[in-house]
Amino acid sequence: MQEPDELDRAIVAALQLNGRAPWSLIARLVGASESTVVRRAALLGESGRLRVIGVVDVLRCGLGVPVLSRFRCRPGTTYEVAASLAERPQARFVSVVSGSADCVAEFVVPTHAEIGRLMVADVPGGDRVTESETHAVIRTFVSNHDWNPGVLGERATAELRDAAEPPFEDRFPQGAPERLDELEHAVVRALGEDGRMPYKALAKVVGSSESTAKRRVESLVRRGCLRFRTLAEPEVLGFAVEFMLWLEVEPGLLERAGQQLAGHPATRYLSATTGRFNLAGQVALRHYGDLFRYLTDDVGSLPGVRAADVTLQLTTLKRAWVPTPAARP
Repeated sequence: MQEPDELDRAIVAALQLNGRAPWSLIARLVGASESTVVRRAALLGESGRLRVIGVVDVLRCGLGVPVLSRFRCRPGTTYEVAASLAERPQARFVSVVSGSADCVAEFVVPTHAEIGRLMVADVPGGDRVTESETHAVIRTFVSNHDWNPGVLGERATAELRDAAEPPFEDRFPQGAPERLDELEHAVVRALGEDGRMPYKALAKVVGSSESTAKRRVESLVRRGCLRFRTLAEPEVLGFAVEFMLWLEVEPGLLERAGQQLAGHPATRYLSATTGRFNLAGQVALRHYGDLFRYLTDDVGSLPGVRAADVTLQLTTLKRAWVPTPAARP
C-alpha cells in the first residue's frame, strides 16, 4: 500500500475523535464521497494501519489496576524481552525504547498485591532483564482515547466530539466499581474485536435484539465503562517522534503540573504514578527538531518539576492489548 496521504490522515483523525462516527459524517467533514472514505478506511485496515476497537475501563469496572514498568536488558536481548512482555496476557502496552530504559510496558493486574508476583516471582524476560521498576497508576489525567491529533479544524472537531468526557476519576470520584452482567461482557468482547460493528450485527453476536444491543452500548459509554479506541501508528497521522516522558514533580504541585501537561496538544496519555517518577506520559511530535523546544519550553514551564527523563519509542509492539503491525510477522 502507498504511503498515507492527506485524505487518509483526515479519515484516521476523524476516527480518533469519534471511533463510531458515521461514514457519511466523516465523508462530509473530510470533503470526499462516502464510498471513497469507506474504501480508503478499508485499505488502511487491511494493511494493519487502522483499527477501531471498544475498550473497557478496567478501573471503572473493577477488572484490575494498571501499572507502568521500565526494564533494562542485557545487551542484544531487548527485542526478545519486548516480545516476551507482549505475549503476557496482562500486557496492555509494550514498546522498545532508547534512553534510561530499554523496554516499557503497561500491565493490568487484578490487585496491587499481584505486582510482586508479576515483577519478582515471575519476572517477565527472565535473566535477560538486569533491572526493572514499576509505577502504579493512581490518577489518569488524559488517555489515548481523548487525544486530538490536530489534523482537522475546530468546526469538524466539534461535530465529531461534542465534549470530551473527563477521566472517570473526576466523574465518579467515590463511586463503587461498575459490575458488568453477562450480556455486557459479551458486548464488550464483540466490540473489542470490531469497535464499528453495526448494532444489527452486534445483536446477532451477543444474542439480543438490536434495540437491546444499542441500549447496552449507550449505557456502558454513559457509565464510563466503555470507550472506543482508534489504533493507528503516529506516523500515519504525520507524527515523526513518539516518546514516554517521565517526570519527578513536587507532590504539592502534581495536580497543577498534570493538568497543564494534559492540556498540551502533543500529550496522548498522562497519569500520576507511584515510584521514582510521579508523572508519566506518552507524547507525539511532528518533527524530531520539535523535541528540544518541547523539553525546554513546555516541560520547562511546568510547576514543581525536579527531574525529567525521556525514552524515545523505537518499536511499539502492543497498544490497547492489540499487537501492532511491527509485532506481526
